[in-house]
Amino acid sequence: MKRETYTIDATGKTLGEISTKIVTLLRGKNKENFLPYKDNGAFVVVKNIRKIKISGRKLDQKIYYHHSGYLGGLKETSLKEMLEKNPEKALKKSVLGMLPKNKLRAKQIKRLKIIV
Repeated sequence: MKRETYTIDATGKTLGEISTKIVTLLRGKNKENFLPYKDNGAFVVVKNIRKIKISGRKLDQKIYYHHSGYLGGLKETSLKEMLEKNPEKALKKSVLGMLPKNKLRAKQIKRLKIIV
């Protein structure tokens, strides 16, 4: 199977808008032969992720959590901090949340390339 490569420019677009386009292309939902159990999506390259637009008060209010595994090890990071340190991680987390939670998820997210 031949996979296409799509390039998306993130300048001036919102995080959710870009994420839904990426998920559609990664899963292959834009093709006429789409089946949810087959992996026939495309490669996606995202450019200018630092110029992304965030609407509302999400920069301060949206918080990502992760746990170190130790007692009292719950860490939290706001969207503002994440975009300053590592903007590709914020986009990747958004896309991962929209992909179906099955065995194809790991294969599909590997086809996403983010250029800062």
